This record gives sequence, C-alpha cells and structure tokens, in this order.
Amino acid sequence: MDVMDTAARLLRLLSLLQARPHWPGEELSERLGVTPRTVRRDVTRLRSLDYPVRADLGTHGGYRLGAAGRLPPLLLDDDEAVAIAVGLGVAATTAVSGVADAAVAALAKLDQVLPVRLRERVSAVRASTVQLPGPELPRVDADVLVLLATGCRRTEGVRFGYLDHQGRASERSVEPYRIVHTGRRWYLVARDRDRADWRTFRVDRVRDPVLTGRRYEHTDPPDAVAMVSEGTNLAPWSIQARLRVPFDLAEARRRFPPSVGVLEPDGEPGEDKAPSTILRVAANELGPLVSFVAGLDCDVDVLAPATLRAAVRDHGARLAARHGDPPPG
Repeated sequence: MDVMDTAARLLRLLSLLQARPHWPGEELSERLGVTPRTVRRDVTRLRSLDYPVRADLGTHGGYRLGAAGRLPPLLLDDDEAVAIAVGLGVAATTAVSGVADAAVAALAKLDQVLPVRLRERVSAVRASTVQLPGPELPRVDADVLVLLATGCRRTEGVRFGYLDHQGRASERSVEPYRIVHTGRRWYLVARDRDRADWRTFRVDRVRDPVLTGRRYEHTDPPDAVAMVSEGTNLAPWSIQARLRVPFDLAEARRRFPPSVGVLEPDGEPGEDKAPSTILRVAANELGPLVSFVAGLDCDVDVLAPATLRAAVRDHGARLAARHGDPPPG
C-alpha cells in the first residue's frame, strides 16, 4: 500500500509541476499533504527517473520542471482529453507529411485509455463533423519544418536548396526568424545572407536544410505576419488597390485579418480627421475588387487605382438604376 501511495503521489507531483512554472516547497507540501522532507525525497525519486526537477534556493526558492529530460506522463482532465483527441483527429488530415501517421498512432493510444464517458463525447464530435474538401496543397515535410523551427529558436543559420515559383533551383544561406502558417501554407521568414535582405520562403519548396552552427542576432527584424501577408495577398497579383476604411488601426485589424489584405496607418486622414486606416488588396481583374468594395459594410474611399474608382462608380450607378424604384406590378 505504501508503494502505491508513493507512486500516486509522484504522479500528482508531476502533474503539479506541469501546471505552473514554479512551486514554493511549502505549497507543494500542503497540496500533497506531506512534509517538506517527503517532498524533497519525492523530487530525488523523480530525478532518478530522469525527470529534470530543478530546485531554486533563496527567499523565493522552490521547485520547477526543467527541460531536456524524459517526457513526463500527461495527466489530463476530461475537457483536456476530449480536446486532444479531437485535435489529433484534425492533425491526421494535416498538410504536413509524417504528422498524419504520428497523429493516428497517438490517437490510437489515447483511444485505448479513454474512459467510456469521454470516448462517447469524442465519438459524437467525430460523427457530426464533416470536413469540407479543399484544393490539394503541396505537402510539407515534418522534419524540414522542425529543423527550420529549431533554427528560429536557436538563432542559428540554415542552408538549404530552394525552388522558386518558376521551378528555378538555388542554394540559400539564411538567418531564420519566424515560421508563419496562413491556414493553407507554411512560410519561413528569414534574412538571406547572400542578398543581405529579408525574404519569405515557402516551406514546401525547401530542400535538404542543415543547421550551420553559426549564431546570429537580429537587430531590426520585420513584422513576419505582415511580410507574409504582403507577399501572398499583393505581390502575386497584377492590380493592387488602396482603400481608406473608417477605422483606427486596432479596429481595422479586427475586421480585416492578414489573410484579407495589408493594413497601414493613414498618413493623410479625411477632412473630418476621423480615425482611418489604409487597406491594400489585390487581384488579377477589376471584377473581384469591385465586388470586395461593394460588399464592405462601411464607407470606403477608393484611393487607387483610378480604373477601380471608375468601375465601382459604374457598378453603383447600375445598381441604383436597377433598384432605385420598386419593380412594376
């Protein structure tokens, strides 16, 4: 019975150490219902099992779970278990190659130990959820994604082969900064050492990346999300529009996420000096831009191009002529 009590207490101690970054020793003693001496012995037992429990000395001393040790068992409450099971189901259909198989394997392990009441909740979500098929997207290699993320975290240089949108191959030496996921594709934002400038790279086009061991420090990094937003929403399209919307920058960001367009502070607000922001959007034809402007539920000024202003004006005139009066009969 003592052995079982000790094992249960060690699991409880691990759960507490995962819940917060730091625990005073006395508070752990109270939570576990044991003496500080027992807590110290339990910490020693966890360390012998290769769990990196750190002890902080001094007035604010206590215990915390460090890194680079054995992966602790996850102790989940009901809602957390259901959330992870549903999330693994979604990950099984991800565009990151290798992740789907790992998600299925992890889901099988979780299903095996889920209590009946939770398995029923997870089954209900799965049975009532249908995924809308979307366009087939290029697969992203999980190992490539992890290596690039490691370079970002360590601020360590990376070399890789890269294929641009025209299929031209090149060798790149970069200082990775951030990885941005748009919901459809993954992008690396990095400083290209050979070009001495910031670039975005589609991760599915990266080949054979390696860490160089060379460390660096970014002195003036860009807004990674804004950079990817501009590269995906504006650069590929032939017609770029500038619109003035009647919101301050914070409200505009809430209404127009980076997937819609690029936002900029308005350096020349209207005569009434009311808050306003510049929204930049793009397309290959005027039609989609006219529809976008017409669909906005706010007053908007089309600043450029002049052809879009004329097209919006003509579209409004046609709508007014068609719907200005009730139809006859």
